[in-house]
Amino acid sequence: MTEPAVASRRAALVYNPIKVDAAILRATVERLSAAAGWAKPLFFETTIEDLGSGVARQALEARVDALLVAGGDGTVRAVSEAVSGTGVPVTIIPSGTGNLLARNLLLPLTDPTAMVQATFDGDRQPVDVGFAAIRRADGSSEERAFVVMGGMGLDAAMIANTSGDLKKRVGWIAYVDGAARSLANAKPFRIAYQVAGRRLHSAKVQSILVANCGSLPAGLELIPQASVTDGELDIVIFQPKNTFGWILVWRRLAWDNSILRRFRAGRQVLALRTEDNAVLYARGRGLDVASEAPQPVQLDGDEFGEAVRLRCRVVEGGMIAMVPKGHDTSKI
Repeated sequence: MTEPAVASRRAALVYNPIKVDAAILRATVERLSAAAGWAKPLFFETTIEDLGSGVARQALEARVDALLVAGGDGTVRAVSEAVSGTGVPVTIIPSGTGNLLARNLLLPLTDPTAMVQATFDGDRQPVDVGFAAIRRADGSSEERAFVVMGGMGLDAAMIANTSGDLKKRVGWIAYVDGAARSLANAKPFRIAYQVAGRRLHSAKVQSILVANCGSLPAGLELIPQASVTDGELDIVIFQPKNTFGWILVWRRLAWDNSILRRFRAGRQVLALRTEDNAVLYARGRGLDVASEAPQPVQLDGDEFGEAVRLRCRVVEGGMIAMVPKGHDTSKI
């Protein structure tokens, strides 16, 4: 397929006006578009009703050659839902609280100009996109995308219990407050789950996560081996039985995964340790999980109500992410 002449190429910016300085960002996109010889860019604001997927589809209908997205994880998630499989490249301009996909791609978090410039002269990096078919207790269903991670149970309750005002003031640390509120009333629930190609299991859990990324803020490694480019989803099951079990969960995340695994001696220690079952891991191209009772669901930090079943799949390389020219992608 012949690429359009540079002068006829056009980019579109989808941005959350609450997360960015719109005037400065729009001016930067216009300036660098002109410097690259591209046509004047299009601009689309997200709203409470449209987190980004609708306006992203409008941009695609306008036949743009590149999309830039500025906002939090929810905005990136919504745009990925619209753009998956289209081949139109996406530039992520980190602007929100977590910026988890940007962090896992090792993108510069505080240099929006460098990321805007990557739209025009950067490298292309295929990124996997997950999709979760959410089934409600009344039989209705919808399928939504995620690029970081989705979950059923305590993690979704934690997000629901996180104060939006507190999150604006202190950022991702606000989730600690949400976690404290959720743990107070946390009760395990029974699920049946099956990783694609494996046998069916039953378990009593606090939460089950399906992830495309493994790194969290503050240097925490939820899934050290996770990759956004491996064509697989990583599954994490939290099933602590008591307070001591939660201590084991925290040890696994904050010490084992985030510190010991970075060093050869640490990995040797972990190899000799008897594993507990407070946290279980699996990996595959899909996951089917059903709950006896409706449970809260979240995808990339967005609440999606309650569900009795999640059927997750991955689209390998579903989104083309633009990264700065020469960006080291060997660790993603």
